[in-house]
Amino acid sequence: MISDNDFYQARQSIELLRARMQYDVMGRDDVINLVLVALLADGHVLLEDFPGSGKTTLAKALGNSLSAEGVIGQMSAFRRMQFTPDLLPGDITGVMVFDPDSNQFVFRKGPIFAHIALVDEINRTSPKVQSALLESMGEKQVTIDNVTHSLTDLFFVIATQNPLDAVGTYPLPIAQLDRFMFKIRMVSVSREAELNVIKSWGRPRQPCNMPQLTVQHILSARHAVREGVACGDIVMECLVDIIRSIREDPRCLQGASTRSIVQAVPALQAYAFMQGRNYVSPQDIQDLALPLFSHRLQLAPGAGQADTVVLENIRQPLERLSRSAMQS
Repeated sequence: MISDNDFYQARQSIELLRARMQYDVMGRDDVINLVLVALLADGHVLLEDFPGSGKTTLAKALGNSLSAEGVIGQMSAFRRMQFTPDLLPGDITGVMVFDPDSNQFVFRKGPIFAHIALVDEINRTSPKVQSALLESMGEKQVTIDNVTHSLTDLFFVIATQNPLDAVGTYPLPIAQLDRFMFKIRMVSVSREAELNVIKSWGRPRQPCNMPQLTVQHILSARHAVREGVACGDIVMECLVDIIRSIREDPRCLQGASTRSIVQAVPALQAYAFMQGRNYVSPQDIQDLALPLFSHRLQLAPGAGQADTVVLENIRQPLERLSRSAMQS
């Protein structure tokens, strides 16, 4: 069990991280919260919206909040990868190069070797390059020339993409989408926030003077969430019932995977933690259902929106969960 002091320290660290990101990104508090939930739950995030909506700014704000303290060797705290149509897999994972001094080939690490990796415009490159991320996102490792190279325990991918009707984009396959814990659609910010962005444009701005977090701060917070937030059996049963209901929906050609349930548990724990609770509630499932499940579904032609399918199929399992919670 986690101690009350450790739980409190973890809360302080994440509140500091949230404050730093809110300082750099205006009007995106809801998106910042979901990104932090995924970071705490050891998942990855896909941000989607049209160009110029602040996706890259938000990702860089997270990366800049991480200190390089304790980062050694060729491992970076934060790296950005700009995906383009001419990119090659080796540009991401790294390549074998010949070292004339030792007269042998050595592995030169690519930008994927970072604690936080920003993949900018992931759907502007070919499926061959997109697939280079599958192993790293799923297993935190990279295999080059039959040699496996481990990534860090923290390893977190935050990717951005433009909507699929934009020119020059490649749709992400289901296998790639399933690696993302959340797909977050960034809607327009409020009128007040947009006015603040315009007024501050071009003016000198004081850099954030709040301290950065170390890798250990975030890993300790992950441990506090895993050990300190209760997720009861009835909650897990509710998740399984939701997934099975979605799979049996005639509008679905392919439902959500088992991986989605596995990822949902730590996501719900992290979300409850962000709300200041040490237990998962039915409302947490209601709040996270769309970013957790919608992007994993493949619907039949003319079946409507994935969001509608998810919302309709969570209703009955959530009602049963609420009744069980009231009786216990």
